[in-house]
Amino acid sequence: MKTIIKLAVACALALSLAACGTAQTKSLSDANMALKSAMAANVKAKKMYVEWRDTGKVLKKARKAKGAGNYDKAVKLAGKAERQAKNAVAQAKAQKNVKPRL
Repeated sequence: MKTIIKLAVACALALSLAACGTAQTKSLSDANMALKSAMAANVKAKKMYVEWRDTGKVLKKARKAKGAGNYDKAVKLAGKAERQAKNAVAQAKAQKNVKPRL
């Protein structure tokens, strides 16, 4: 009986701590740095004419989230856009000399 009570108290404590973990952790400067990095990576992809279709859309959403004060979302979206831009450049370099197989 005592172990069940201890288990119930531990579960309640864990759930209450999980609910407290939803506070915003990123700041405006974090969002600005993430957006700056993502835009620099995307400029490189644009110069090579290999920008992926959704990268600009994701950057636009990140800027909108930053403007609304949702810095966590802005940093997350900027990271996604930066990965897309870097992957586009890597894909272009990897497939630079690809020829059709006949």
